[in-house]
Amino acid sequence: MDKDRIAGSAKDFTGKVEGAVGDIAGDANTQAAGRVREAAGAVQDLYGQAKDTARGAADAARSYAKDAYEKSGDTFNDSSQALAKKVQDSPLNSILIAGAIGFALGLIMTRSPRRSPQRWRYYN
Repeated sequence: MDKDRIAGSAKDFTGKVEGAVGDIAGDANTQAAGRVREAAGAVQDLYGQAKDTARGAADAARSYAKDAYEKSGDTFNDSSQALAKKVQDSPLNSILIAGAIGFALGLIMTRSPRRSPQRWRYYN
C-alpha cells in the first residue's frame, strides 16, 4: 500500500468529518472546506492506487521478461540440437538446401540495380 493512499484516505475521512460538522453547525465555510479536503483526499487516494497498479504492472512485465530471457537459451539449445540431428540424419538434403540458399543469395546480390526510364527532352 502506498503512502499516498494512506494520506488520501485520512484526508478524505477528515474532510467528511469537517463537512458533517459544517452541516450540523450550519457553517457554509466549514462545510465547503470539508468538501474540498474530501475531494483532495479522494484524488490523492486515486493517485496512490494508480501508482500501486503501475508498480504491479511493471513488476509483472519484469518477471515475464526475465522468464522469457531464461527460457530463450533453452529454446535455442533445443532447436540447434534438433537441427544438428536433422543434418546428421539426411546430409544430402541439407547440402542441397544450403546450395539452393547460396545460389538464391548470389542472384540477389549480383543483380544490377533498376534504372529509371530515360526522359526525353524536346528542344525547339
